[in-house]
Amino acid sequence: MTQLKFLWPITRGLIGAIIGLLVGLVVGLSVSSLTGNPATEINISFSYIFALLGWLLGVGVWNSWVREWIGIKPSYFEAKNWQRYFGFSMDHKVIGVQYLVTFVILFLLGGFFALLMRIELADSGEGLLGPNYYNTIMSLHGIIMVAVAVAAIIGGLSNYVLPLMIGAEDVAFPRINALSFWIIPPVAILLILTPLFGGFDSGWTAYPPLSVTNADGQLLFLFAFLTFGLSSILGGLNFLTTTICLRAPGMTWGRLPIFVWSIVAASIISVTATQVVAFGLLMVILDRVAGMVFFDAGLGGKPLLYEHVFWFYSHPAVYIMILPAFGALLEMVSHFSRKPLFGYKLVVASFLSITALSFLVWAHHLFTSGMEEFLHIPFMALTELISIPTGIVFLSALGTIWRGKLWLVTPMLFVVGTVFNFLIGGLTGIFLADVATDIHLQDTYFVVAHFHYTMMGGEIFMLFGAIYYWFPKMTGRLYNETLGRLHFTTMFLTYNALFITMFIVGTDGMNRRVWTYPENLENGNILIGIFALLLGLSFIPFVYNMVVSWAKGAVSGNNPWGATTLEWATDSPPPEENFTHQPKVDEGPYTYGQPGRKETQATSI
Repeated sequence: MTQLKFLWPITRGLIGAIIGLLVGLVVGLSVSSLTGNPATEINISFSYIFALLGWLLGVGVWNSWVREWIGIKPSYFEAKNWQRYFGFSMDHKVIGVQYLVTFVILFLLGGFFALLMRIELADSGEGLLGPNYYNTIMSLHGIIMVAVAVAAIIGGLSNYVLPLMIGAEDVAFPRINALSFWIIPPVAILLILTPLFGGFDSGWTAYPPLSVTNADGQLLFLFAFLTFGLSSILGGLNFLTTTICLRAPGMTWGRLPIFVWSIVAASIISVTATQVVAFGLLMVILDRVAGMVFFDAGLGGKPLLYEHVFWFYSHPAVYIMILPAFGALLEMVSHFSRKPLFGYKLVVASFLSITALSFLVWAHHLFTSGMEEFLHIPFMALTELISIPTGIVFLSALGTIWRGKLWLVTPMLFVVGTVFNFLIGGLTGIFLADVATDIHLQDTYFVVAHFHYTMMGGEIFMLFGAIYYWFPKMTGRLYNETLGRLHFTTMFLTYNALFITMFIVGTDGMNRRVWTYPENLENGNILIGIFALLLGLSFIPFVYNMVVSWAKGAVSGNNPWGATTLEWATDSPPPEENFTHQPKVDEGPYTYGQPGRKETQATSI
């Protein structure tokens, strides 16, 4: 039993969740009998709320907070080595790895759902899944991948490296940081359980009135989305406070690594915009459970209101996903080009401009939804305007690469691949920002391909590049470079073959979110399915490489890349308090090529 003590926090959490579930059922039945409303969704609502509270209390909130509140000394069991990743740790490095591993697993699960969709779409008629299960799998794929894109870099990698990069011992609120992660497992469980409750066929956007009237699985989705938003808000608040208050002496705003600036910008959006979508989701829940009519047009509600509320969050959320990816890209491009970042101040201004403009372009998602026509041109112009600061980021990467001493190891290959992918994503986005072409292409696979080129081609490619880059820092070991190159090559080629084909079928009229289609599009869908399978297989070298290298890879040394930012100035992996002495900063983060500076010799990998 002593050997399994590291599992006690999860065991207590499960016991707390079961007790909370039973309490919620009693409360739900009582409320249903008093109000006369149908019992099923009231029971689901109260059962989930109390089960979530029970889970959080059991997994660590009771020990970390409540015991202290009532005058009892907190009780901690500090597991060692890999066992610590199963507990309510307040070490930002442990939490970063917890986030990262969790979302890599969810990414692979979301990819599996995508393969199921492609199996169904290999035939123009009804195939393996049928309409209801296809729509549920499609919706699960969408929301899981969106969650991965939102949280994998900002929750995982930035949790690990941001305090190191600014010379801090930890984040500003360690207990809230742990809480923000342990909110995530109930979200994943809710989503996985949705097929048992009839599924949900609304896609990840959950537009009413469909999301108000369909199966109980939709309610599970709504609570999962709402809960995930709470985690996102807490994380953003923590990163902002940490960066503002805990920088090392001499770490001025002008000396912040560009990755930290990207997290600051994304966190501003996360803290502000996520609250808006939370109210939208809450209104749908109240329509379903309490009989309210926010979106019932027959009783004075406005279904279009939800679209405005949803996209006022969800378009800025695109930049919660992509800004950290931009930051990681520019961080690596400087180190692997052995040059200072080109246009550092302009990039910082661009990040902040993107943050502001992201709140002003939401309505281009409503060009075909019935909005007033006089609003088309202003929102089209604003959408085009945001391409200017985005283009500055792109040019900064090219300017840094230009005449640099390029080191084309795996992370840098992912940088180059991301630049190529995002170029295609940006160019195809012009067609969707223009009203005339958007009306023609709306709800086709052209939109799907464009979105994947920006999110997967930009954010997810950079996620893997950043994992390879910071892997030696997190583990103290080197990965296998040959397997890393194999992963990049197969992923890059199959990814582009897949989504370029998707652009073609989209312009031919292939609608998204459908399980059947005209026979003349079948050959294109078969081709997409083959490329999707090959893309899925491309991740096998990555998984094998990470697991084996973490266990028995060659020792990396403290700074295998010869990089100049602060996280590489401590041990790999870092000690519990990050630095043995308080670091002091007297120069910028990218000092390559300065007179009198001797370049650090990097370890061969």
